[in-house]
Amino acid sequence: MFGNFIYFILVLLIYLTYQPSEETNFTAFESFALFLGLVFAFTFFTRFQFQKIERRLAQGQYLRIDHQFNTTLLHQSVLAILLFAVNIYGLNLSSFLTSIAPFRTIPTLLALLFLLLFIFYLAIVWTYAYTTYQRLYKTDISRKTYVFSNISFSVPVLLPWLFLSGIADIINALPFEAPKRFLSTTEGEITYFLFFLVAVAIIGPLLIQKFWRCKPLENGDNRSRIVELCERAGLEYADILYWPIFGGKMITAGVMGLIKNFRYILVTPSLLQLLEPAEVDAVIAHEIGHIKKKHLIFYLAFFVGYMLMSYVTVDMIIFTIIYAKPVYWLINKGGFSQTTVVSGISSVVIICLFLIYFRFIFGFFMRNFERQADTYVYALFDNAQPLISTLEKIAATSGQSADKPNWHHFSIRQRIDYLRKCETNSSWITRQDNKVKKSIGIYLICLCMLGVLGYQLNIGTVGERINSHFFEKIILSEIEDDPDNPDLYSMLGNIYYNAKNWSGTQDAWENSLALKPDNALVLNNLAWHYATCEDQSYQDHYRALALAKLAIRLEKSPHIWDTLAESYYVNSMYRDAVEAGNQALKRAAKNRSYYEDQIKKFERALGS
Repeated sequence: MFGNFIYFILVLLIYLTYQPSEETNFTAFESFALFLGLVFAFTFFTRFQFQKIERRLAQGQYLRIDHQFNTTLLHQSVLAILLFAVNIYGLNLSSFLTSIAPFRTIPTLLALLFLLLFIFYLAIVWTYAYTTYQRLYKTDISRKTYVFSNISFSVPVLLPWLFLSGIADIINALPFEAPKRFLSTTEGEITYFLFFLVAVAIIGPLLIQKFWRCKPLENGDNRSRIVELCERAGLEYADILYWPIFGGKMITAGVMGLIKNFRYILVTPSLLQLLEPAEVDAVIAHEIGHIKKKHLIFYLAFFVGYMLMSYVTVDMIIFTIIYAKPVYWLINKGGFSQTTVVSGISSVVIICLFLIYFRFIFGFFMRNFERQADTYVYALFDNAQPLISTLEKIAATSGQSADKPNWHHFSIRQRIDYLRKCETNSSWITRQDNKVKKSIGIYLICLCMLGVLGYQLNIGTVGERINSHFFEKIILSEIEDDPDNPDLYSMLGNIYYNAKNWSGTQDAWENSLALKPDNALVLNNLAWHYATCEDQSYQDHYRALALAKLAIRLEKSPHIWDTLAESYYVNSMYRDAVEAGNQALKRAAKNRSYYEDQIKKFERALGS
């Protein structure tokens, strides 16, 4: 089940890292026709794969069927992810919808639409997997319950992104400049992200338990035993709830919530029906252990750690790959859009980083947190025999091998063996606690080091120099292959301007204009450079005014009027500067305070 979390996060990363290209690979009709064809092919292939397993079951061939079923489920889920990627990068489906007004104003709505498409793909997989699942594990839940349980269990992982992205879109859609300016800064992005991450982590459980349609556990012996056990452990919570996942047929329990007002203890009906009271106590003790050992807080920290690691490493990896000659060959010789190739590389890098981090780092801590929660049983009881017998029942009723491990739990056999070690030698309990403490300590030290490195690379001067160097080398390499491209010289001038390389700036923009004299953007940039350069030896006020006049004939945007106004100002033509400044303010939809300050400066000069 936890694998579904990974699937949803992967497709979200695929979607968010895609940068729509101006030119699509196919027309809208062609893309839609190919989309339908791929959906039908995927549906047919998925049905065929599970029908093969059903035939083996019908013939009584149960040997390794569980492994084959789970492998097929994994393969079809991965195929659904690949199909989704083809929809985005190959068919450019999102590019045809971005111009629609609601999607243009609130881009999160378009992202939700495509996430629903992926849910549809997974629903196809689960629909055809149901018959095999039912026969293999001898369950009586309906197909609808099976499919809906898979969806409902996984979708809440998207809640942080949904709140974060949706509210940001709303802020950007509102006519208020201050919040937009704050969110456009690095400090604003980090503050906004951390605030909503913590807010969702706190109140999220309230929404999730509603989404899962959990109901309070009625008063009686079961509730009384759980209440008494929580009181013994000093655990406060909001409620104890029935967890109807997979029709409540799974023997499992859970706990969610960072604070008591939004903390819920979840139990399935099967857990209460099939386990002895002492075994239920042991399972609840395990869940209490997660809270007492602060595992939920650390999970939040690990998520922040992933964002920090991405923040530090992704850009550097992408720059290195883009700088490689094979990428240029792929763009130039393969006929692919540069935007699509770079976007695709970004997606691959981010996805690989995500898989490595969660599979190996996060997975390591999840497995050891689960073992630590197992050993917490000894804090409340003299022995772990009820927990051991519970694990044995889960192995017997699940139809899966007790030796089957996964990335987030040790195998049932490994968990039982470790508990038996603790039964004979209690030092194994403290060993596990010490192992977790040391691992967290090392992780936090690495996190702090990453934080310092991230600041230097992305905010500090070191990062600015590295970024400028990479982009400069990339563009210079492109110019070697395409020396008559004015846009490349324009971009090179932008890099030199940001690096305050005034000589390089001037030469690059002049070269761009020599190749394309009617480029309003370059005319405007070069006029601003000649009018306001920090090194006065590079200023040329007459040339600035001449360029600004040419630019305004081609385009009458607010920033171009502003450059013309500044050019009039430096040439002491103050009345003309005021008139041009008013034209800029008249056309400005945002940053109006800047244009107002400019007019005040011109008017002071006029009145003096």
